[in-house]
Amino acid sequence: MTAVSPDESPSLAEEAEHRLRRWLGMEEMRQRLEKGRTPEMVSARIGPYLTISREEGAGASEIAKRVGDSLGWEVLDRELLDFMAEHYHLPRNVLEFVDETTANWLHEAFSNLIDRRVISQQTYVKRLGHIVLLAAYHGKVVLVGRGAQFLLPPDRGLTVRILAPEKYRIEQIMQRHGMTSEVARKFIEERERGRRDFVSRYFHQDHANPHLYDLVVNVAKYGPVATAELIVAAVRCWLRDLDRST
Repeated sequence: MTAVSPDESPSLAEEAEHRLRRWLGMEEMRQRLEKGRTPEMVSARIGPYLTISREEGAGASEIAKRVGDSLGWEVLDRELLDFMAEHYHLPRNVLEFVDETTANWLHEAFSNLIDRRVISQQTYVKRLGHIVLLAAYHGKVVLVGRGAQFLLPPDRGLTVRILAPEKYRIEQIMQRHGMTSEVARKFIEERERGRRDFVSRYFHQDHANPHLYDLVVNVAKYGPVATAELIVAAVRCWLRDLDRST
């Protein structure tokens, strides 16, 4: 088992290993069952899933947890990094360095000097895709960020975008991290730039385009609790329609 870094909880790493072994066992079974099947037949076995895209400071992690609790679905946000660290035997801090909000030009230029086991962001995205597909094949999962929706068949899931006015998001970051208003603003700008570049570079999409999503919610208008309730209602409505069509 991969060594746990100082900032990781042993229970999180153990849970990551447990889930991965279960998913990988299902993956081996899937490959045996799906020999000779068409891509359309394989796609039909994925999901249901929910992806949540978000603006920095909109509180998507809290909302995703509420949604997962209400639906009884698994929520994967930063846990995706735990799973990747376990499955590919990579240090967690290396994955943090190539995650979606991180500008990677310096990493690409000096990767050999940083860590012999370091991976490029391109390799990270490829391996991320494998973990996301495993999770979505298991089904009933909420995937937060990292362009997950672009890695999965769109008809097997629901895509949501959570946003809020800048003032609201700055206030949330100030409260959460104890930052000044100006520092919080710069923090948001840097994180948003990283996400925008990540999605543009690897998925050739503008993550702020509302037409990419089935539902767009302004959390400042409704608050986190009502926003989660709206998303849950949308998922249940979609699932009813999905059941009728199958």
